[in-house]
Amino acid sequence: MATGEAQQKWRRKNRYVKRQLNIMARKQIHEYLEELSEIQGLRGKGEAVTYAVYVTKALMQQADFNNEAARLVDLFAAAYERDREIYAP
Repeated sequence: MATGEAQQKWRRKNRYVKRQLNIMARKQIHEYLEELSEIQGLRGKGEAVTYAVYVTKALMQQADFNNEAARLVDLFAAAYERDREIYAP
């Protein structure tokens, strides 16, 4: 764990561009994030969350003019809704 002084220095330096995100998630989700990080060559779970959001947003944008992307977005949304309790923190 970083010292209080180091944390304050980081916050001062990054206050306009970054915010810390602490998430409560099941162990399985943390394992998925670690796996995604390794597969994609990312720098940890935080960057894996960013990457997952980036890919999701890109897929949603593609769905605006690509029928297959729209179909995938609908399938993923329906599957998540169906299994939501499995992934809830």
